[in-house]
Amino acid sequence: MTTTESSGSGDVSRSMELLWGTGERATRGPKPGLTLDRIVTAAIELADAEGLAAVSMRRLSTELGAGTMSLYRHVPGRAELVDLMLDRVQGEGAQAPERDAAEPTTVDSDTAEPHPGWRKTVEKAARDELALYQAHPWLLSVNQTRPVLGPGAVGGMESMLAGIKDTGLSDPELISVIIMVSGYVSGVARTQVHAVEVQQVTGISDDEFWRAQEPMLSTVMTSGRYPLMAALSPDAFGPDFDHFEFGLQRLLDGLEVLVEQRTKR
Repeated sequence: MTTTESSGSGDVSRSMELLWGTGERATRGPKPGLTLDRIVTAAIELADAEGLAAVSMRRLSTELGAGTMSLYRHVPGRAELVDLMLDRVQGEGAQAPERDAAEPTTVDSDTAEPHPGWRKTVEKAARDELALYQAHPWLLSVNQTRPVLGPGAVGGMESMLAGIKDTGLSDPELISVIIMVSGYVSGVARTQVHAVEVQQVTGISDDEFWRAQEPMLSTVMTSGRYPLMAALSPDAFGPDFDHFEFGLQRLLDGLEVLVEQRTKR
């Protein structure tokens, strides 16, 4: 999946106004029932079904049964719409993780509400982000290195920071934890999404693909040239091993070593 979009490529000030301000400006003669919320919802549904490239103002006007110009009364253009779509989906599923009685909790002095331990917080954030990519594969086609920070994105970071702030890490390190976890998750998600896409594009299943290689690979593996590969167990590349969870737990194990060092000071 190649990157086809960049967040913040439109009028950033207008995107921010729509995200944080009044939502939409009153203008002359908008079509009754047509709102910014309906437009963003329809755009996300269309992107989920057909990919981000399918989302155009003209196509949305057809889906919503409105004139194209009616959409422009609510959102300046497609670039700003993408910013709104991104923030909407980033705000999905913002529920507090269940607490493990064996793991210590912290209490936010402002809200007096307990937060789960940092490890549970990071685990939930990682799993939620993976689920987000699975529900909205088009997210992987957007370059978000310069994100437009709306309530969805900021709320997600606030929730994450609330759960990891007592790790003893510095502020830059806390942000690095978020970047590290997100980078890991997006890499796994990209592999998963590509695996689905390649079957759709080629019409060839995974089983058919590997069976086509089997005769040659059988010969190669018995040649003695690749003894370590040949010695791998039959389930080494099997579908039952959860590579995502294995990698996530190892990442957390490494982070735990640092957290223990900092909190013992």
